[in-house]
Amino acid sequence: MKLLLVEDDARLAGAVRTWMGHGGIEVEWITLGREIEPALRQGGFDWVVLDLGLPDIDGETALQGLRAAGYELPVLVMTAREQVKDRVRLLDLGADDFLVKPVHLDELAARLRAVQRRQGTRASEPVLRHGGLTMMMASRTVSVDGSYVALTNHEFTLLEALLRRRGSAVSRDQLLQALGAAPDEAVGNAVDVHVHHLRRKLGAGLIRTVRGVGYTLGPAG
Repeated sequence: MKLLLVEDDARLAGAVRTWMGHGGIEVEWITLGREIEPALRQGGFDWVVLDLGLPDIDGETALQGLRAAGYELPVLVMTAREQVKDRVRLLDLGADDFLVKPVHLDELAARLRAVQRRQGTRASEPVLRHGGLTMMMASRTVSVDGSYVALTNHEFTLLEALLRRRGSAVSRDQLLQALGAAPDEAVGNAVDVHVHHLRRKLGAGLIRTVRGVGYTLGPAG
């Protein structure tokens, strides 16, 4: 099991790493909100523990960003805020649970176990998200703001390739390979045609053209 700890307090981070290590949980520690997505792209994490008081960006912004980017793993927030309205807001933003500081490490471990149990059924079907768009991998279905959108197999595959590399430009050759075509295979403007259909079905702003390269996803709405 592996935990991503986002916390700028070195003493607390050290205590968490030691405590979790006794339970066989590996902890990767980062101190900045902007480091979260690069760390998550490496994969292999079972939880995120996020402190709201980060030095570069507000923890709420970091939480919104990772949910908008489609990361579904459990997030437990550590906060000094004690008012009910603050806790409700955190849950609405995508937190699975929270701890009010000062943190008791045995309670943190117990809450992580509880969150993991609750996530069991959700984890049974992998999901990719980007803003209001949701892609269910096992059932191969796509919805936008809760409304089902019918896609062909090629459209689904191309959209999946873009979702898995969101934030980066994906070349036409890479998209052709995702569709099962060799890079040097003469397939005309097949990628452009599929992108045209996806824009028509999902909204013109979702997929952006990167001149001379290919395509990328627009900002999550």
